[in-house]
Amino acid sequence: MSDPASSHSIPCCLTVRDIRSLVAPWRQAGGRIALVPTMGALHEGHLSLVRQARQQAERVVVSIFVNPAQFAPHEDFSSYPRQLQRDLDLLQTVGIDAVFTPDAAVMYPAGFATTISMTGPAAAGLEDASRPVFFNGVATVVAKLLVQVAPDLAIFGEKDFQQLAVLKQLVLDLDLPVAVQGGPTMREADGLAMSSRNVYLSEPERAIAPALHHVLQNIKAGVAARQAVSPLIATAKTELEQAGFKMDYLVLRDAVTLGEWHGQLQGRLLVAAWLGKTRLIDNIAVDRVDTDRHIKD
Repeated sequence: MSDPASSHSIPCCLTVRDIRSLVAPWRQAGGRIALVPTMGALHEGHLSLVRQARQQAERVVVSIFVNPAQFAPHEDFSSYPRQLQRDLDLLQTVGIDAVFTPDAAVMYPAGFATTISMTGPAAAGLEDASRPVFFNGVATVVAKLLVQVAPDLAIFGEKDFQQLAVLKQLVLDLDLPVAVQGGPTMREADGLAMSSRNVYLSEPERAIAPALHHVLQNIKAGVAARQAVSPLIATAKTELEQAGFKMDYLVLRDAVTLGEWHGQLQGRLLVAAWLGKTRLIDNIAVDRVDTDRHIKD
């Protein structure tokens, strides 16, 4: 157990041995265990996942680990916000049973030589196109966390929708006995999706950022009105670029496979764009439109 939690009642585990020792009697008692993996810098979006976990499990563990394996050399690993004491204060308010805060030496000890390579939804031409190391790093660390904590349920935010699809595929392919569940994206009052990286936005950028969500809503409304998708997306991209965004992607995909959407039951609008030095992502669900014509064109 660790010093960081010395002023809190939440057990804080630093090593695999610590977390396994803590969880073992819970499992013997027959209670359901939920894990909420995070990289810290917690906000209301994370807390909503904890509340969701609490509704479905007797015991809830939150992991806090900024995973170096999912950052490319040019990305923001060194500057990613780290505020453990504040995170613990927030977790205290929602009532969890343990925090697992390993460091890199615990997760990737000397001689570590195994990584997971993902295709399928991890190769959908979305996040993977601009962040080629990302999903292998995410899959590796999440697989380790699932083995270390051995939860019955793991909850991830739908804001990272491709990541959620990747992790569902991971547990399916590796026959891991854990249910992966998504939690709804939490938003600020103006629609901006909550994210730990929002702190990077300058005041003028913060005023512009909600446009990302607004254009998704406009496209969804257009699809519901049976308008062709391609012109809707082209118009939205132009609006975002004129507002100051630099686009990575804005697409409508099948929500299950992340492949092309042709009016399937579940669609997903996904967007990623840079605003200054901050990369923002968002997504919303789109329902099937019953129509005799191909609405993509």
